[in-house]
Amino acid sequence: MEKECPTTKDEASAGVVLFGKYEIVKLLGVGGFAKVYHARNVNTMESVAVKAVSKRKVQKNGYMAHVEREVSIMRRLRHPHTVELFEVLATKTKIYFVMEFASGGDLFGVMAAEGRFTEDLSRRYFRQLISAVKHCHSRGVFHRDLKLDNILVDENKNIKVSDFGLGSIKDPTRPEGLLHTVCGTPAYVAPEILARKGYDGATVDVWSCGVVLFVLTAGYLPFNDYNITVLYRKIYRGQFRFPKWTSNELRNLLSRLLDTNPNTRITVDEIMRDPWFCHGGYKDTWVGSDPEREKNYQAVTKRLNAFDLISFSSGLDMSGLFTDPEHSDCTERFVTEKLPQKVVEMVEEVAEMERLVRVIKGGESGCGGVRLEGLNGNFGIVVRVYRLTDELYVIEVKRSERGVAIGERFWRDALKPRLLALALKPDVPVSR
Repeated sequence: MEKECPTTKDEASAGVVLFGKYEIVKLLGVGGFAKVYHARNVNTMESVAVKAVSKRKVQKNGYMAHVEREVSIMRRLRHPHTVELFEVLATKTKIYFVMEFASGGDLFGVMAAEGRFTEDLSRRYFRQLISAVKHCHSRGVFHRDLKLDNILVDENKNIKVSDFGLGSIKDPTRPEGLLHTVCGTPAYVAPEILARKGYDGATVDVWSCGVVLFVLTAGYLPFNDYNITVLYRKIYRGQFRFPKWTSNELRNLLSRLLDTNPNTRITVDEIMRDPWFCHGGYKDTWVGSDPEREKNYQAVTKRLNAFDLISFSSGLDMSGLFTDPEHSDCTERFVTEKLPQKVVEMVEEVAEMERLVRVIKGGESGCGGVRLEGLNGNFGIVVRVYRLTDELYVIEVKRSERGVAIGERFWRDALKPRLLALALKPDVPVSR
């Protein structure tokens, strides 16, 4: 008999099948509020990584925004060298992120076992890393914690950038485009972060890539000291030495990567034209460089699941994953290509046809929406419309006082059918 996801016990163990779909193979690692497991899809036998996040710990320690940001970032990315997030599932106590599995562990473990790499092998990994970073930046994502531990290796010896927990998304409302959060791993942190004056996420990632390349070819960190103050002083001054076996071309590239001045530091595009980087010939194959593949990528946005709606749209949030639906209003969501004004006009038209329902003028109009009430105030329905992509919108419907017969009939027989008619197929309805 198939084992089911535990309900009373807040743990998963080998042999447990989550949601009748993912069988736990073994525990891979433990973090502050999450555990990562190797699991297997029981239908396809494909290996996946499952990150189990404790709702209680997330709420208790104020990490909800941290989790939201990480998953929202991962849903933006589709690249052969970034870890892909397949889906998000939830129980009353856990949130499960089902992700691509990299069987080779991380680069730190590989180097610990094999020692420093040759320049040719380092170049191969570094090219994949830069391609992934370029893709992230093109999607408005800055990793901010690139290091060997966060670069995984798959069964084909290709890398997968992972752990976007400290990542950030470009904020178009900030004209200067600078970030201010002090974060990152000490030995990999860029000097401008230490200055606490605001920094560019792209140049910070380039610095960390430089540290990664140095370690790959040298076998040790360029900046290292037991005293954290001394370590930061070395980073701020750019004090490091090349090993004697480093080629001149590589030294030139590393000097530009580890330039303490972010304004003169080499850019990702310049890295891709660097002589050492291009040695032997190089052509980037990332998704954005191929118009046809980019077109296919954009087409994916029309086939979104419920979690995509929650994580992509700035007007929505992940609160439904952290709260008990039995103690919240009924919420349903639909994806449409119709403009918010057209949706609101249709809702008002339906309401005016039903004499037992009135439109509250001005209600929710600021966000593209409308509020409806029963004549006796015994039920309420709020319809909001949010932009999801350039072409798609999310219609969110929240109903209070479930169980009121008049409200249920109005929703079931009058309003919901009209919303379904506006929704894209087969993505409707999307509910939580």
